[in-house]
Amino acid sequence: MCSGGGIGIPAATDSFTGAREREQPGATRGTGVGGSEWKPATYKGGDRHVMRDSAAQGMGSPCCPALSRQAVVGGGLAPGDKGLVYQETPESLQAVKPVSGEAEDETPNGSAPGPPPEVRLSLRRWAVVLLFSSYSLCNAFQWIQYGSINNIFVHFYGVSTFAIDWLSMCYMLTYIPLLFPVAWLLDKKGLRLIALAGSALNCLGAWVKLGSLKPHLFPVTVLGQVICSVAQVFILGMPSRIASVWFGSHEVSTACSIAVFGNQLGIAVGFVVPPVLVPNLEDQEQLAYHIRIMFFIIAAIATVLFILVIIVFREKPPFPPSRAQALSQSKPLEEYSYVQSILSLLRNTNFVLLIVTYGLNTGCFYALSTLLNRMVIQHYPGEEVNAGRIGLTIIVSGMAGALLSGIWLDKTKTYKQTTLVVYIMSLVGLVAFTFTLNLGHLWVVFVTAGVLGFSMTGYLPLGFEFAAELTYPESEGTSSGLLNVSAQVFGIIFTISQGKIIDHFGTQAGNLFLCSFLLLGTFITVFIKADLRRQQANLDSEQTDASRDIHRVLLKQSVSKTGKMHKISSLLARILPFWKTVPPSTR
Repeated sequence: MCSGGGIGIPAATDSFTGAREREQPGATRGTGVGGSEWKPATYKGGDRHVMRDSAAQGMGSPCCPALSRQAVVGGGLAPGDKGLVYQETPESLQAVKPVSGEAEDETPNGSAPGPPPEVRLSLRRWAVVLLFSSYSLCNAFQWIQYGSINNIFVHFYGVSTFAIDWLSMCYMLTYIPLLFPVAWLLDKKGLRLIALAGSALNCLGAWVKLGSLKPHLFPVTVLGQVICSVAQVFILGMPSRIASVWFGSHEVSTACSIAVFGNQLGIAVGFVVPPVLVPNLEDQEQLAYHIRIMFFIIAAIATVLFILVIIVFREKPPFPPSRAQALSQSKPLEEYSYVQSILSLLRNTNFVLLIVTYGLNTGCFYALSTLLNRMVIQHYPGEEVNAGRIGLTIIVSGMAGALLSGIWLDKTKTYKQTTLVVYIMSLVGLVAFTFTLNLGHLWVVFVTAGVLGFSMTGYLPLGFEFAAELTYPESEGTSSGLLNVSAQVFGIIFTISQGKIIDHFGTQAGNLFLCSFLLLGTFITVFIKADLRRQQANLDSEQTDASRDIHRVLLKQSVSKTGKMHKISSLLARILPFWKTVPPSTR
């Protein structure tokens, strides 16, 4: 059978008329020109040599080199013959070299290879990704619900702004030590267990917060938020894994974008809803009543989503959705080593560079989201609701950017170029936001916030998918987890540092601090090579399947030569979409 895109034509029992292939006495197995394996066989009509051309790779058609190698199809067919054969002539045997040992047939008795694993898409995939997106939304809302009305919670609990900032930063801090245990569980136990754990903890944390409705119960709200932050560890690494396990090769980027949507939409809702549900009141009892309503709504939603996860979420579809996933699932579990996987990822220079650039960009986004209320209120006092709307504008425009970039990647596979362009746009957007925030015109801030969000928030799924390409066949959960660890580390550093800079030097200095790191990330992105391993695996598998199908067409005695060529042309057309989407440097 073929290897790396070449077409092999193995000797087969049905290449004979009612007889099994038999070697002639004294014949020597050998290697033909370029390494073609041959062995003599007796046919009706004369002696010929069946050739298995393993050396045709790299010649002729990119997907089917053997077809354009005329020597392979030299010689005629005798009546009753079904296979392509070489005529035994002095010219064809001149370069035959004996080889030692017996070469094994591709399959028992020399029969044609069996069918590949069936690849089929499941309708349940949309329910799975939308349900995941929903409970991710709920968890992300709980991350930002304190930061979006920072000044109100400072007044209610009687604590510092820094203490309220830590309610957001605990999400980042908790993720770092828990990533590796959760990633190990994801690889060993699968998607369903991780989904159940994440949604259950998210539900539990929401109900705990309902016990913190007195000013002296700030430690209880901290406990509830910490539980929700643990739930986040079971959520953030899932998008690329769900996309890979459940979706086809032409859907993975779009599916990953939809999965990330939930998190982004949750942040958007967390910006706009708390200022509406919890107005800035002096009366503590009234304030506690409004906070209770907000906490109860989110707890009820989290409970419904947890029940739906129990009912709907499955480990994986009945059939693999892509060739790459079929190959990944065929790997024996005992061959997988989690520690070895991490070490392999850390030896991947391109992925390490992506870890740094993803952390810089996403860390800036985390800091900006956490401190947005403080920045807006400093320049526009009393505008808590509009501060939330500005955050909503950042996230919604970012969701549009994420969706468009996901569709673009599925069509073009230009991961490196798209990532670099979006990074540059993030830098330009943050510079524009920095110098328009203090102009005194809120509508200008809305516009520049939208431009910033389109690129900075839209970068998040790009990073996940680029990492999955660079690290295939390593686990998507592990690669996504390492990206998120980098984001949490930089997020904590940037949030604390920018907060202190804002307190001492103002919002413009704080934002310029973030701009400098985005500029650094842009330069580093230039040096990441587009080593698209997952796309190459899909291409190789499609070529192998096309080669197998072409072999079967050629063996059909009832089909004319013209009919065979038509069928072969349609088979080659089948893999052209894969060939065109893989960059020449990766083929």
